[in-house]
Amino acid sequence: MNQVNTVKQDYEAQLMRLPNVTGVGIGERRGKTVIKVFVTQKVPESNLKPHEVVPKSIEGCETDVEEIGTVTAQI
Repeated sequence: MNQVNTVKQDYEAQLMRLPNVTGVGIGERRGKTVIKVFVTQKVPESNLKPHEVVPKSIEGCETDVEEIGTVTAQI
């Protein structure tokens, strides 16, 4: 888990610059700790330029892209 925290912190700003990305966190997929990348809408990889694609893993830590829609403040 510590490695995942470190990698998330090191790459969060870079991931946040990708299209549709609204947040980065840590979660679980199939019993494994992963870096969660939250997007407004999932887009087929074929519609993105290579530098816009969320990597499948970063420094050995798997990523998981989750569509959450548009985030708005609840007042």
